[in-house]
Amino acid sequence: MVRLTKIYTKTGDTGRTRLGDMSEVDKHDARVEAYGTVDEANATLGLAIAALGKDEALKAIFLRIQNDLFDLGADLCVPDRGKKLDWEPLRVTDAQVERLETEIDALNARLAPLDSFVLPGGSEAAARLHLARTVTRRAERRVVALASTGEPVNGAVIRYLNRLSDLLFVASRIANGDGARDVKWVPGQSRTG
Repeated sequence: MVRLTKIYTKTGDTGRTRLGDMSEVDKHDARVEAYGTVDEANATLGLAIAALGKDEALKAIFLRIQNDLFDLGADLCVPDRGKKLDWEPLRVTDAQVERLETEIDALNARLAPLDSFVLPGGSEAAARLHLARTVTRRAERRVVALASTGEPVNGAVIRYLNRLSDLLFVASRIANGDGARDVKWVPGQSRTG
């Protein structure tokens, strides 16, 4: 278990930081950017949970996902470079991705099919879930960009983030009264002449 006794260490004052394998990188390194954006997605999810009111079922799903996102950050923080470590690094699994798929299917079964795209709004909870969705998509882009450089990335991390953004979209519709308060996009609605 992690034990934090001192909050500041001053080790990052020079613009460098250590990964979980103790290698040192710049704070603007693509890997740090990737897991930092996952952390940001997790924080926006916390705001969404706070707005869910009495929906204990959605809260339970997203509280578990917040823990998963810490696992995901830990996975990204310890690149698998084929080097033997003194411990077993935490890795996101396909089972975690599959659980998201099961939850998406169960929640989506409650909803009428869409006949338009929806705007990110409606209720406060839905708007916050949409914000979490867009930050999750950015985290996914950062992880894909990291992988495109040849850096090792667990493929389950990318799949997890991709499914999570889908789950957040479906959950936003649930938070909008099972889609009844969705704000639909009307293409070209306010164009003039």
